[in-house]
Formats: sequence, C-alpha cells, structure tokens
Amino acid sequence: MKFTDGYWQLRPGVTVLRPGAVESVEPDERSFTVFAPIGRITGRGDTLNRPVVTVRFFSPAPGVVGVTVGHHSGGLPKQPRFALAEQTGHPMQVEVTGLSARLTTGELTVRVALTGPWQVDFLRGDRLVTSSTERSIGVVTDADGDKYVHDRLALGVGETIYGLGERFGAYVKNGQTVEIWNADGGTASEQAYKNVPFYLSSAGYGVFVDHPEHVSFEVGSEVVSQTQFSVPGQSLTYHVIDGPSPKDVLRRYTALTGRPARVPAWSYGLWLSTSFTTSYDEKTVTEFIDGMAERDLPLSVFHFDCFWMRQFHWVDFIWDPATFPDPEGMLRRLHERGLKVCVWINPYIAQRSYLFEEGRQAGYLVRNPDGSIWQWDKWQAGMALVDFTNPDAARWYADKLKALLDMGVDCFKTDFGERIPTDVLWHDGADPQRMHNYYSYLYNKAVFELLEAERGTGEAVVFARSATAGGQQFPVHWGGDCESTFVAMAESLRGGLSLAASGFGYWSHDIGGFEGTPDPTVFKRWIAFGLLSSHSRLHGSGSYRVPWAYDDEAVEVLRRFTRLKLSLMPYLAAAADEAHREGIPVMRPMILEFPDDPTTAYLDRQYMLGPDLLVAPVMSGDGQVTYYVPAGTWTNLMTGAQVTGPGWVSEKHGFDTVPVLARPGAVIPFGSVTDRPDYRWADGVQLRLYAPTPGQRTRVRIPSPDGGPGTEFEVHHQDGRATAEVVTGVSSGYSCEITEVAK
Repeated sequence: MKFTDGYWQLRPGVTVLRPGAVESVEPDERSFTVFAPIGRITGRGDTLNRPVVTVRFFSPAPGVVGVTVGHHSGGLPKQPRFALAEQTGHPMQVEVTGLSARLTTGELTVRVALTGPWQVDFLRGDRLVTSSTERSIGVVTDADGDKYVHDRLALGVGETIYGLGERFGAYVKNGQTVEIWNADGGTASEQAYKNVPFYLSSAGYGVFVDHPEHVSFEVGSEVVSQTQFSVPGQSLTYHVIDGPSPKDVLRRYTALTGRPARVPAWSYGLWLSTSFTTSYDEKTVTEFIDGMAERDLPLSVFHFDCFWMRQFHWVDFIWDPATFPDPEGMLRRLHERGLKVCVWINPYIAQRSYLFEEGRQAGYLVRNPDGSIWQWDKWQAGMALVDFTNPDAARWYADKLKALLDMGVDCFKTDFGERIPTDVLWHDGADPQRMHNYYSYLYNKAVFELLEAERGTGEAVVFARSATAGGQQFPVHWGGDCESTFVAMAESLRGGLSLAASGFGYWSHDIGGFEGTPDPTVFKRWIAFGLLSSHSRLHGSGSYRVPWAYDDEAVEVLRRFTRLKLSLMPYLAAAADEAHREGIPVMRPMILEFPDDPTTAYLDRQYMLGPDLLVAPVMSGDGQVTYYVPAGTWTNLMTGAQVTGPGWVSEKHGFDTVPVLARPGAVIPFGSVTDRPDYRWADGVQLRLYAPTPGQRTRVRIPSPDGGPGTEFEVHHQDGRATAEVVTGVSSGYSCEITEVAK
C-alpha cells in the first residue's frame, strides 16, 4: 500500500509517526528493545504528548534476525499465526555500547545506532547487507482512520528481488506493488493462488513478513531505493534471513517455515486427467488408458476431475451413480493395470450435498456473525465452507476422504481454497483477515496428514492450487488456470520460478494449458516443458489432453519425453531428496545455481532442473529458442550438441528435441527403466560424465524409492577414462562412461 505523494509529501488524509533518535535500549541475554520517541527530545517537556515507537530485535533461529515494530501494544492477540520452527538456545550475542546496540546470530548482525537519526544496519561481518533508515519505519493512520505499520529496507545498486509466491507477472519484482492476498484469478493477472510474504534478494538475504493477513509490498515502487512492506494494525514483525548465497537463504527460510515432504516415486510419472467439463464415464476412461497402452505411452496416474460427483452436489464425495455405477470395481481394474488414482476435491459444501445439513447441525461450517451458515452461489449453489479451525470439522472432512482411500483412491487434487470470506466467524475465534490466506494451509494440511496416516510417510501427495507460507510442506502444487497459448506457457513458468524462490520444492502445470484447446504446435511444445518439470500432468478444461486428439506426432513427442523423464529418475530423485532435506527446489531459477553471474538475474524463460540440467522450453511455433549458458562447455542430452558459455545461444528445434543441457563436469545418472518411475533407481544405472576435467572426482548419491539410505557412487575421470565404485549402499549392476550423446 502506498502512503506517500512523491518523496516529500503524504497522500491526502494520511499521517505518519516515525521514530526519531533512540531514547533508551533495554537488553536481555537474547534480545534487546529500543524505544524511539517521535522527534528529538531536548528537555523533559518534550516527553509529554509524544508517541514512542517500540522496536524489539531477537533471533528465532541461527542466522535469522527478527524485528517487531510496534506502537500501541494493548490490542488483543490475533490468530492464526504461522507455525514457525523457532529454536531456543542457539548461539547468539547481544552487546550494547554508548554508540550502538547489536545482536549477532551466525554471520548476521543487526546494529542499531543509539545516537543521531534512526539507523538500523544488517551486516554480514563488516559488509552491509541492507538497512532501515530515518524514513523507513512508519506508523500510519489513513484518511479513513485505519492503522498500518510499515518498514522499508534498502535496495543496493543492481539488487534484484524474487519470490512473494507464485506470481505470473515479471519474474524480477523490482518496480512492482505486490499484494499478499490469495485469489482465484488465473495466470493472466496480477492476482495469485499462492501468496507468500517472503522475498529473496540477489544480495544474499531474504525477508519474511510474519503475518498471515494481507501484506502489501512496494518493491522499489514507492521509494525506488527501498522495499517497503506494510500490514494493517499497530504492530509489524519480520525476519531478515542471512545467506550468503540464495540457496543458503532458502535453507534457513524453510528450516523456519517447514521443508517439503518426500513424495512417492510413482507421483513423478505421467498423470492423465478426464479434464474438467468434458463428458466421461468408465468407458471413456478405459478408452484413454487403452489408447495410452496401445501407443506405448507410459502412464502412472489417472485423475478424475470434478464431475466424478453429481453436478450441484460438490462436494459430497459420492461417485455419480449414473456415470460410475461400480466405482470400487473400476478402481480395482485401474489398479490391476498398475495405475494410481487421483480424484478432485475442494473444501466447499454445496447446499444440495448431504454433507451440508450434516455439517450445519454439527457446527462444522463457517458462520456469519449472526450464527447462520455463510453461503453464496459462486462455484456451487448455496456453497458453504468447511471450518478447519474446528478440529472436529477437520476430522469429519478427513473421515469422508478416508472412505475414498478405503475404496481405492490413492491421492487428491486439493483444488480451490482461495475464495475465503472475511465477514465471518471461525470456530476458534480466528481473525477473519488472517484466515483468508491461512485457510489454504489448514485445508491442505488436513488432507496431506490423512494421506500420511493412511499411506505412510513419503507416500502422501496432493495436487494443490492454493497456498501460503508453510504450504510447501504439503506438496505438490500446480500453477492453476492458464490459457492454451505460448504466452500462457511463459507466464506459467514465471509463476513456477517465483514459487521456487519462495521455498516450494515441487511444482507442476497443465500440459497444453487449461483454458481453450491448444493447437497441435502449442501442445507439442508444452509436452517437453511438462515432462521436464518435477511433476507432469495432462489436463484441460473443455477438451481432452490425450495426444492422439492433436496429431500422430504428438504421440511420438509424448512418448519420447515421458521416457526421457523416467530414465532421469535417479537424477530427479536426488534433486527431490535435496528439496526434502534442505529446502532447495527441484526446478530452480538460474540465479540459485549461478548467483555470481549477473546475466542470470533476469532469466525467466529457462531454469535448472536439479543442480546440473539447464532447460529452456521452446515457446514458439517455428521452434526458435534463445537461451543463455553460463561459463563452460554444456552438452545437450538429446542431441549431443555442445555449446560454450558464457553467452547467448539461438537454435531451432523440432518437436522431438529441446535445449536440456548438462552442466560442465556433471555426472548424470540414467536409470535402466523407461516405462515407470517407481523402480530401483541404482540398479543398472548408467553414470554419464559430460565435459569432465582431468582428475575430476564426483560423488553421486541415488536415493532409494522407499526413502532408505540409497546408494552413493564415486566417479573418477582420469586419462580419458571414467570409472565408478560404490561407496555406500548397493547396486545390482552399473556402468560409467564419458558421453556426449544420451542414448
């Protein structure tokens, strides 16, 4: 939210209180609090009728400095709050001298000047990271009498900002106003399904604003040399998270807000959907699956979208008897074909659903202030909303899903969760403004934890659309409703890169786009992008996404890239293991791997898949693509062509190839199976070296599909030969070679 009129003036009706010189500081062993009156104090009379801004500095975790800025502190505490894994007892130091107050945790120090104007510096050693200066903090009253608090942190020359959730506009957030408020706006607007009040800086730090409610960010868009963040009320808490590298920031941030769970091996295979409004029954589904098998197209998951239930009954979790008269038998038949099954759900209860009255009588639905059930007619007639702040309601909802699991369903697409009203009452007294975004966390948590309880740790997976901070613990998330165009393909990738920079480890999107029907060229180009993502799904709105509906070549393209992905499972599993253990995403913005290469700062049409594969999706009808390669010799896995960076490359690709390049010196493990993702990845693995350096020794760890310790190889390049040996674990046969052409 903007409060100023240019640099010097405020907007009409706005007043701002800003801290002047520090009056006093009160330290303890693990924090200190600064009291800064408005304006200067020259005598006792100046202490009368003068507001004081109170700022507390603390450390919730190593390398993280928390800051709470407050005015009046007598307000009632508000819930919910983000569930943070704060650490107690970690090493830190508080020091107060005549000139400054300091708190040091890890390599990060916050220093508050105790003389002169307001000045707070965040330092790594002696190097300034960012700072809050004389005009940064503001306690605001607007023209309507509403209260806000903001702080502003300095932007350095050339510093770029990323993240703030899954945002489909410009990948670099400098110059933008970003509102953290979940909305169902598609991928073609400034609205976002997944809003995260966290940003990542190219300067090697991050900032997490610890507020579930509406947070407004002005990234160099109100004061061009600062990033401002503001919240309603009279208190603001944020955390400055140290690096020094962007990866280090994500490690610390996800240690605080939660790491992505490990997901089952089968989930990395190809998902095929009925699509949304298309007509389907078991005969249609069987024809799709038979068609995939007849064309030798590996398929892992079949998804039933909304109309597996009766229209106007969403959700009642009852298979439409007219369309699916024998759901148990159908699910058994799908399992006999080696498929997993996903079904669509959401947290809304239509008035016609039998669950509406059941939930109303039990007090499981969100209420209006007068005690009646909140309802509207958007999405479903008379739609109500499950109140997940009520533990009994969460169990009730989960029990309905458990019946589906018992029937044979394997996972759920947790759609929606963004249309959350703010004029309602919640069971636990939660603040409605805070619940708007936070609802997505409770919704996905309830479903994911049910799957873990029923299927086991590492065997739970959802396909979620809405999220906020902490939601990365409940994967997978997909990019929502995009059009079936190259433009939408590019905006989807920007959303995925922004989400990855916000701590989310896995991400997917609808191959071919959701809205409309893609022409065959768009569909075939999107296939490569979809299969070179962490998770891959064929899904549309009013048209099917089986490849033969487009042309015969689409079948060949899908087969080629599906088998490529399945052969890369040893590599992808290692990248996913890193996401689970360290919070580093599978699909990575280029700046995560190459933070010292300034060209990577603005790259939003390519990404790293894991640490060693560069992917540049082709987003043009004629196959032309231009992408950037960092220093060294890079090798295309599919063609063997080599390019040497740093520099830009322009190429033309047919539908059967795409720029997917191995990093110089990379060892890429290729699996021995190409028709399913869930196999013993270390058995028969081929370790391929790309542009190695003489004497290079590389450790390669391949996880076990069941989450066990896995197998680690050491690969040695010497005298033009490559050798490998097992360091830990077991492998039933393996090979090693220096190669330029993937087989």
